[in-house]
Amino acid sequence: MPLTLLPSFLLYCYTGAITPGPANLCSLSTALRYGKGPALRQWRGLFTGFFLVSMAAVLVTWFLGAVLNQYAGLLSWVGAAYLLWMAWHTLRSSSGPAGSAPEAPGFWSGLLVNLTNVKVMLFCLIALASYVLPYAHSFWPLLAVGLFLPFTGPLANLVWLFAGTALQKLFAGHRQAVDWACAAALALCAVSLVWPH
Repeated sequence: MPLTLLPSFLLYCYTGAITPGPANLCSLSTALRYGKGPALRQWRGLFTGFFLVSMAAVLVTWFLGAVLNQYAGLLSWVGAAYLLWMAWHTLRSSSGPAGSAPEAPGFWSGLLVNLTNVKVMLFCLIALASYVLPYAHSFWPLLAVGLFLPFTGPLANLVWLFAGTALQKLFAGHRQAVDWACAAALALCAVSLVWPH
């Protein structure tokens, strides 16, 4: 990638990482509901899932290159459906009896969130296909950027996680309202994936 593209690439990484998405909202919700310890256990799974998706994106980008563009629309619809399922699940968990909190999410739930997170898949594929592939003449630049990407999204997850931890006491009595807000944000993410631009 030419150095002149580096500011644009870093802005893309920051914007894609910090904006609401399944992993960020999951980090916030877990921290609000269960506190820092369980949220950090789940974050380890989020990081691992992001890393695995990033490495898969490196391989797919290297072997398929421009062919990926024709599947971006389909992946957007799959991602939107997944986000709507997460929103429904968030609302459903909030409608249970007050004393029946489910077990705190852990590593495996975080891993599953990012292994099925279309936002992360598209984020990695677009970063590699747009910023690296046109300028790379070998596999190594793709791998280098692929190794950098897991330090973007998961760091943003930590921002959301610590915000949730800081706000946990404030929102303790407003669990249903917070769940509705998180579900609405997930639904908005789903609509933005498929809404014509």
